[in-house]
Amino acid sequence: MLTEVMRIYGLVRPPVDAGFFETEHHAQVSRDIRAAIMGGRLIALTAVIGSGKTILSGSVAKLAIVSGVGMIGAGVEGEDAGVADFKGRHFTGEVILWAVRWYLMFPVSYRDLELMLADRGVEVDHTTIFRWIQANAAEVEKRLRPHLRSCNGSWRVDETYIKIKGRWTYLYRAVDGRGQTVDFLLAARRDAAAAKRFFRKALGQPHTVNPRTITVDKNAAYPKAVAEMKGAGALWPRTRLRQCKYLNNITEQDHRRIKRLTGPGLGFGSFRTARRTLAGYEAMAMVRKGQVRKVAGRDIKAQATFIAGLFQAVA
Repeated sequence: MLTEVMRIYGLVRPPVDAGFFETEHHAQVSRDIRAAIMGGRLIALTAVIGSGKTILSGSVAKLAIVSGVGMIGAGVEGEDAGVADFKGRHFTGEVILWAVRWYLMFPVSYRDLELMLADRGVEVDHTTIFRWIQANAAEVEKRLRPHLRSCNGSWRVDETYIKIKGRWTYLYRAVDGRGQTVDFLLAARRDAAAAKRFFRKALGQPHTVNPRTITVDKNAAYPKAVAEMKGAGALWPRTRLRQCKYLNNITEQDHRRIKRLTGPGLGFGSFRTARRTLAGYEAMAMVRKGQVRKVAGRDIKAQATFIAGLFQAVA
């Protein structure tokens, strides 16, 4: 069957090394083969096209292009798709994780990502991508935590503004002396109660330690929050609070990473949506900073493999 299909479509290697279908001819081949599978006319096929490998298996199986620059998949999941986190989804786990990872890493809108996927032969609406982000962004952050390197005891804490449905809210963030992310918290108010919630959340993470120093700005809520936490025994009694604006420049610079990602979205529609999306932004920021053990900050392939491994998907 493979020989016949390749003879009919004239599948040959293009002269250049291509990670995806480089010509309109190969794109049409992709569409025709997918239609044949979904129509029940083709049961299984394995063919090499360009530098990618098209793998189709199962009764109405999936189409995946595995190349040297990554993987993208499309179509209908067959009985042997086997990824529990994406069971019952119309698209494969590879496609969903690709979209989630790139949206959380780079300043693109949902419509931009829709066009990027369409360019690779995956027809998906931007509202579907939005649902993927809401379902998986916070889950990435949750599964990432146990793999993070430990932060040091010098915390630099600050807040930045996030617009939700036309109103400003506060994103509490902390980095250590090396610029590694300690933790974050989205809050509706900028007061001592919110600061205490943030410190409790940060102290409860597996990669954090009780800080030696906490550097903050002149916000009057911090001294009150720190004093109350020391009194309750939640914070080390010898932790020193430093209120110095200029020592927090490292945190101010780190805010740019998040602001850059929120820009294309023009704000969030709800607090819940913002909290989930921001959790994904922060998670991928940690990955790109090299905070994950055995995954370099500039090794995009290793990062893709790691994220896929969190969901037991193929990368």
